[in-house]
Amino acid sequence: MTHLAISMFGDPEMSNFGKWLFLSVGAVALFVVFIPTMHWLDTRRKEREAYYKSETIRRLAESSGEGAKVAVEFLREEERLRQIRKREGMKIGGLINIAVGIGLGCMFWVLNPKDGPYLIGLIPGLIGVALLVYVFFMAAPVDGSQ
Repeated sequence: MTHLAISMFGDPEMSNFGKWLFLSVGAVALFVVFIPTMHWLDTRRKEREAYYKSETIRRLAESSGEGAKVAVEFLREEERLRQIRKREGMKIGGLINIAVGIGLGCMFWVLNPKDGPYLIGLIPGLIGVALLVYVFFMAAPVDGSQ
């Protein structure tokens, strides 16, 4: 291992070996410890939210005849809001893709206007257009949203 480090840095006294070791341990710690821990914490949070939501709906449904109607209406409203959030996310994604396509096209046109590399900007731009066409013309309407 030390021979590899010496050959990489070309320093027989290994003055940069400490920096290399620090960065290596940091990278390993990031991918082996930090990211899985954050994923586990996020999963636990989502699990807790789902548990409390299901408990609330169960108690509403068990309370009385009116409570069951409220629980069903709550579920319908939640589904409607989820569909609206999904559609709004697709609108934002489409606009961002169009902006990225325009930016790429302008950048490549400034770099080399003769050979036409600016047409690369059409790829994300047309993806954005496709997202917006789907959202506005092809997707099923959300009840009471628009």
